[in-house]
Amino acid sequence: MSGSQEIRTQIASIQNTAKITKAMEMVAASKMKKAQDQMIKARPYADKIVNVISHLAHAHPEYESDFLTKREVTKKGFIIVSSDRGLCGGLNNNLFKKVLDLVAKDKSNNIEPAFSLIGNKATSFFQRVGGDVVAKTSQLGDKPTIEQVLGLIKSTVDKFLSKDIDEVYIVYNRFVNTVSQEPIIQKILPISIEEKSEDYNFYWDYIYEPDAKDVLESLFTRYLESLIYRAIVENLACEQASRMVAMKAASDNAKDLIAELQLIYNKNRQAAITQEISEIISGAAAL
Repeated sequence: MSGSQEIRTQIASIQNTAKITKAMEMVAASKMKKAQDQMIKARPYADKIVNVISHLAHAHPEYESDFLTKREVTKKGFIIVSSDRGLCGGLNNNLFKKVLDLVAKDKSNNIEPAFSLIGNKATSFFQRVGGDVVAKTSQLGDKPTIEQVLGLIKSTVDKFLSKDIDEVYIVYNRFVNTVSQEPIIQKILPISIEEKSEDYNFYWDYIYEPDAKDVLESLFTRYLESLIYRAIVENLACEQASRMVAMKAASDNAKDLIAELQLIYNKNRQAAITQEISEIISGAAAL
């Protein structure tokens, strides 16, 4: 019966684990809803500032900003948004793999990488990989604010403006739906102002106070901050969705494993009972 006792211990242990994964699944579902609400709240400001930036394609600004200047690329900067905690499936690994593939391709063209890292997972991974780490931050919590990453943004932008970095990309997971998250690598510097598809019979123009330089530099900075903040809250929603799915899969696997072990336990118990009956009959016959 020692084997049956071990199986009973295994079943009890797996049942306890299943309780934990079920609780984590429910917590992740609640946090995902809150993260989605943050995404929705961030959209109006982000959409408006993107709209203003697009209007600049039809303006005649008096100032040529370094934020718009394209140059030969010898070094790329990556702002990588990851989670602080694990147990969220392949969310982070899929994102990191996409970055490494691009970095390997760039190195073959003599383009070096630099990393600005958000989240413990990105920090630990890319410090092991090696490369120039410009800035890093973590522990943003479940309600991140732009103030928590202003230092990282400023360090990265200063590197671009000083021409230490020629292009900057934001790397994050885009929330598609609860079971689907898409790793994204989006260029944010130099800022690319897209022409609108509509045919305009006029040109956009603005009056700048106090002057074009101050207004545009501030506008471009706010634009970058809005892109990075949106990436952070989207990645947070992806993290919680991925964790919810991973914990549900773990709970389902636990149920299947318990059923298998229960079947083995019942067979062992039945075999033991059959053997005892056989021994009793044999003893009675001997008498």
